[in-house]
Amino acid sequence: MKIPLRTLPLLCVLSSAAAQEIDSPGGTGNRDHVVIILDASGSMRQPMPGSSLDKMTAAKAALREVLGTVPETTHIGLLVFSARNLSDPWAYPLGPRREQQLMAAIDLPAPYGGTPLGEYMKIGADRLLEARAEQYGYGTYRLLIVTDGEATDDRLVRNYGVDILSRGVLMDVIGVDMKAEHTLAAMAHSYRSADDPESLVRAIRETFAEVSGDEGSLSMEESFDLIGPLPAAMAESMLQALSVSGNEPIGVVRNRTEPPPRQTPNTRSPAPSGPAPQPPPGDEPGTWRGNFFKILPILALVALVMAIRRRRS
Repeated sequence: MKIPLRTLPLLCVLSSAAAQEIDSPGGTGNRDHVVIILDASGSMRQPMPGSSLDKMTAAKAALREVLGTVPETTHIGLLVFSARNLSDPWAYPLGPRREQQLMAAIDLPAPYGGTPLGEYMKIGADRLLEARAEQYGYGTYRLLIVTDGEATDDRLVRNYGVDILSRGVLMDVIGVDMKAEHTLAAMAHSYRSADDPESLVRAIRETFAEVSGDEGSLSMEESFDLIGPLPAAMAESMLQALSVSGNEPIGVVRNRTEPPPRQTPNTRSPAPSGPAPQPPPGDEPGTWRGNFFKILPILALVALVMAIRRRRS
């Protein structure tokens, strides 16, 4: 898919019109979405420096303090790995912030196992991509990873980390009492060290302050100025990568130029009678909603380049 960079301002106009529709009565709303991946490996039972608390207790206290002040319009998900007492790693499924239920979910995890971080990065990012599809691409989508050690599936962390960035999902990492920066520090939108309970609260608070900021809003001129300086070869390769992976699950790349697989006829059930089902109003081919996912990769590209620019500044 080759789209001249000069067309980006026009795409921004289309995306602005889409946002107005989404925010209108009956729309789905333009929201922030954050999935918190909380490390509940056995090492989180170790003492937190400068405190009588262990790392997990300090992390829980910090999350309770910060999330109690997050706007209710922010959708939160709490995904926990290696807790010995959770049958479902989604301690709090991604959705509106309901304080009582969220605070109870934060209190649940009991540290126990290893650090399969890569596996859970995929789970969290895939859920964010599903939410983005439901929102027609609008809103902000972030992973906040709180961990105290390197992953036991480092290869997946590296591969999935690149894949997550290619989807336009932002990734923030907080290293809890780590002697060196985490592997993800080189690719994360932000990396913060937390060596005591106070710095852990501060790191989580700063991350959510960015979530509620207006850095994701660009005018047409700003969008063109942002993309314009990119080398042509780099911009084209990014566009090509995004054109086949924009909203696919992490680790999945499908060539969208290929025809869909043929369906085997089901001879057991008769074909339904009556008129063929019609798409919901506004989803017909040729409307902005029907064509939105054709421009979604470009919007994801804008978010990705903004993250790169922010990290380099």
